[in-house]
Amino acid sequence: MSSAAAGLALSAGALLLTAQQRRYDALTRQHRLHFDLLCKAMDDPALAAVLDTYDSEIPPATQRQYLFANALYVNAIHAHRIGAMSREELYGHLRVMCQNAVFRDYWEATRHHRASLPSSSDEAALGRMMDSLVRDLQDADTEEWWVVGQPPEH
Repeated sequence: MSSAAAGLALSAGALLLTAQQRRYDALTRQHRLHFDLLCKAMDDPALAAVLDTYDSEIPPATQRQYLFANALYVNAIHAHRIGAMSREELYGHLRVMCQNAVFRDYWEATRHHRASLPSSSDEAALGRMMDSLVRDLQDADTEEWWVVGQPPEH
């Protein structure tokens, strides 16, 4: 390989890495903004009312819990999206979150939110993975929750 070709390949690799880093940076900025907005809503019931899009009436304390559950879920999804954890690791984190009844209630209360996602989107696929995990945990005949479900292969 000539030095010119090697230099071109190195430059192309650097550009690809830079584009990927810009994407991760943008995801991280968006994640921070999302978290800041959730924190404001958790602290102020008047702001939390803006996010109240549930099918039924829920008390303010429960809504704060749901907002926090959303923050935990989105944090795990963000870590996966930026490459800090694999899909298998994400599955393990979500399996732990599902052990909490409030989190499971949040997941059910927001089912209609996920229904509006394009079915081909990564977010919809992750939601389906989570739905399957919740079902598997509910249907399990074992107390050993950490072995329930089939982690994704990719």
